[in-house]
Amino acid sequence: MGKRNRIIAIGLIGIGLMMLFGKWMSFLTIVALLLLLLGVYRIHNGDIKKGYIFLGIGAGLILLDHLILIVAICLISLGLFYGKSKKIQTKENFLQKTSFMSNFDLDQSPWVMRSMSVWHVLGESDLDISLAMPEEKETVIMFQGVMGDIDLDIPDYYGVEIEAFVVFGSINFDGKKDSGMMNRFSWKSTNYIDSDYKVKFIVSYIVGDLDIRLT
Repeated sequence: MGKRNRIIAIGLIGIGLMMLFGKWMSFLTIVALLLLLLGVYRIHNGDIKKGYIFLGIGAGLILLDHLILIVAICLISLGLFYGKSKKIQTKENFLQKTSFMSNFDLDQSPWVMRSMSVWHVLGESDLDISLAMPEEKETVIMFQGVMGDIDLDIPDYYGVEIEAFVVFGSINFDGKKDSGMMNRFSWKSTNYIDSDYKVKFIVSYIVGDLDIRLT
C-alpha cells in the first residue's frame, strides 16, 4: 500500500507540473520530467542502477530540448564554485581544477592528499583516506558540479568533517541511506578537534551519489 501511495503521489505531482507548466513546455520536456521523477522514485526504493539510468535519460532529453538552459545552469554552478572555492580555501597552495569530465581513483595505492577544489559536469571519485599521505595538518577538499559519484572510505584515526548537498540523488553514510530530492548532510568525527591530521570534504551536486564508509 505504501508503494502504491508513493506512485500515486508521484503521478499527481507529474500531472500537476504538466498542468502548471504545460503551456511553456514541449512534449519532450514533459517526458523528461516524468523520467526524472521516476528516477528519483527508483533510487528512493533502492533500485539505484535503474534510478540513475532514468535520471540520465531524463537529463539528456532536457539537454536536447533546453540546451541554453543547461549551459546557463553549468555557468551558474561554475560561478558559484569559484566564489565558494575562494572563500573556503584559505591557503594559496591548493589545486583548483575545472573540466567537463574527471575521474579520481585514489583507493588502490598510497596518494598525496592536498587541499583542492574540483568542478566538473560529470565526475567519479573514489578516495580511501587510510592510504592518503597528507601534505598539511589541515586539508580542505571540495567536489562540486552537475553530476557526480563519490565513494569515501574514512579510518577512525582521522579527524574528518563532511558537508554535502545533493539536489537529486542519494547520500549513504555508513549503511544509512537518504535518497530523493534536496538531500543535505553534515557530520564531524568525534575525534576531530584532537586529531593531528584533519580533512574537510565539501560536496555539492545537482545529481549525485555520495557513499561514505567508516573503516
